[in-house]
Amino acid sequence: MALFFNLGITGLLAAASLLSGNIAGALMGLLMFGMLAWFTCSVWSRIPFAASNLATAVTAVRANIGVSGFAYSSLIMMFLWFIWWSIAAASTSYVLAANAEANCDGDECEVDAATSFASILFLLSLHWTSQVINNVVHVTEGSTRFLFSLGYNSFGSICLGSLIVAIIQTLRDILQQMREQDDGMLVCLADCCLGILETIAEIFNKWAFVYVGLYGYSFVEAGKNVMTLFYSRGWTSIISDYLVDRVLLMVSLLVGLVTGVLALLIAMVGGTNWGDLAFVPFLLGLLMGTILTMTLMSVVGSAVNTVIVCFAEAPNEFQTNHPELSNQMRHAWQQAFPGEFN
Repeated sequence: MALFFNLGITGLLAAASLLSGNIAGALMGLLMFGMLAWFTCSVWSRIPFAASNLATAVTAVRANIGVSGFAYSSLIMMFLWFIWWSIAAASTSYVLAANAEANCDGDECEVDAATSFASILFLLSLHWTSQVINNVVHVTEGSTRFLFSLGYNSFGSICLGSLIVAIIQTLRDILQQMREQDDGMLVCLADCCLGILETIAEIFNKWAFVYVGLYGYSFVEAGKNVMTLFYSRGWTSIISDYLVDRVLLMVSLLVGLVTGVLALLIAMVGGTNWGDLAFVPFLLGLLMGTILTMTLMSVVGSAVNTVIVCFAEAPNEFQTNHPELSNQMRHAWQQAFPGEFN
């Protein structure tokens, strides 16, 4: 359904561009439609396996619903951290700017090295802490004893993996500021390369942290196991994860839309005259509904990743603990890849 939803949206955009006379937009829309149609056909046989992963993950989340509360608490932690970070960054910038102004040579004032270095450190701290909070939730969800695993204290591994992504994000922020001053080809190319590296690092971390949560491996050791998993099972896990992520995103957006409509109806029934700002209750409801649902869906997404790793690493233990779910996944795998399961 999520794949057809993407196809429908792309097709509508292409048709709208064509009717409005935007030939370039229509051609781009048709190209995207063709690529999505090709992708849908290529992964169609893998949908049952992704669905069985999702069903197993939902069963695990239901059995450990308290993990969802921990995920929601991370939102509060992130909000409080951002307030503290904003105050600290603004105060430091004010002090450094005052010192730089006091040392100005006439009317010319240049940003000194201390101000630039402090700005870079604050950007790094923002990205690093955000990554750590998100990854702590991810590892905690993966280490829950819903299959056959035990949780370990692996905060150091989480910090190391988060630092790698945070450094890349900080470098991209610096390049974005450079592009505003001089959008040269080299800067643009560097930004594109860093964007690719960021995506690869985030995908790698997501799977490495599953091993950190399940077995308590160090980040380096977990990374080696991720490469072994991808080599032995291929990239099927990535495709299955992509399909599940699209479903979870669609659910989050639909819940957000319903919440926005309900907020608008409540505002209208309340008798408040919003005038030209009638869209505000809808946007607030849409934002809150989507954020809260995506937080809950992140728990399911982490559970899906853990299920894939457990199924690939130790299918016999999974069969012993959950034979019905294991049989569903085995059957779906054999349909998608006949003769490859062992």
